[in-house]
Amino acid sequence: MEHRELGDGLRVSAIGFGCMGMSQSYGPSLGTRDDHVALIRSAVDRGVTFFDTAEVYGPYVNEELVGEALAPVRDRVVIATKFGFDLPGEGASKTNSGPAHIREAVEGSLRRLGTDRIDLYYQHRVDPDVPIEEVAATVKDLIAEGKVKHFGLSEASAATIRRAHAVQPVAALQNEYSLWWRRPEDEVLPLLDELGIGLVPFSPLGKGFLTGTIDAGTEFTAGDLRNSIPRFEAEAREANRALVDRIAGIAAAKGATTAQIALAWLLAQGPRIVPIPGTRRPERLAENLGAADVQLTAADLDGIERAASQVRIQGERYPEALEKMTGL
Repeated sequence: MEHRELGDGLRVSAIGFGCMGMSQSYGPSLGTRDDHVALIRSAVDRGVTFFDTAEVYGPYVNEELVGEALAPVRDRVVIATKFGFDLPGEGASKTNSGPAHIREAVEGSLRRLGTDRIDLYYQHRVDPDVPIEEVAATVKDLIAEGKVKHFGLSEASAATIRRAHAVQPVAALQNEYSLWWRRPEDEVLPLLDELGIGLVPFSPLGKGFLTGTIDAGTEFTAGDLRNSIPRFEAEAREANRALVDRIAGIAAAKGATTAQIALAWLLAQGPRIVPIPGTRRPERLAENLGAADVQLTAADLDGIERAASQVRIQGERYPEALEKMTGL
């Protein structure tokens, strides 16, 4: 597996592993906890060194799962987790990046992960009530104390990134980015290039849509986040299949899957881009990692761009309440 440098000297495998889906958001769990531990460890065996979790996933249980799975190989991997929410009961209800809360959160994450340091510590969502300079300064102190190695942001605007970076170098920004969500190209990607910050696209396969396995007739199980997303309403799915169909033609010509083309396209957008597709299935893991071997020529990229330009994606990416929690 090729390695890439995000920012601030942080090197990781070119494709990472997003672990959230093992604990939430996509309906009932597939497999047992032991199955999930085994899958994460098999990713390490295949060359993955970059694993993503957060205290809010579950909440809490995903960090415990990741910590258990990676304990035998801790010094060979990079673990990213996130802070920034109050967590009363179940789920995140309100952003909270107050310095005292960050310090409380880091201790909890260290304990659940069973580690003495967090390799990449993201602010999960921008807190409108706490200046980003205070957040960056707090993480800077945690880095000086050895509890954190690198600072990251998630779903932050270009202006927020620049302000944070002036206080503590930002190693990575985790934003949604894929062939069906390209807003980061407007302002964020140019700034990351300017400042030498890596981009970690979450939902690089459009929450599964770009795999080609979802159509207007697909029924999601109870508890699946996609039941509440406008982009996944049946009418929108039917319209958005046009993008997948066009990518499928390109994939067939390359001897690849549509998912692999979508991931390979992301890798081709810049040397500091590291997508983190998630899965609960061994066969999907193998498929995702196979994208690193797909070589897209300039002609291939032009073809993908033409195909994407012919389709106007229907539906918002989040319900209004969730979209308001982003810093974009």
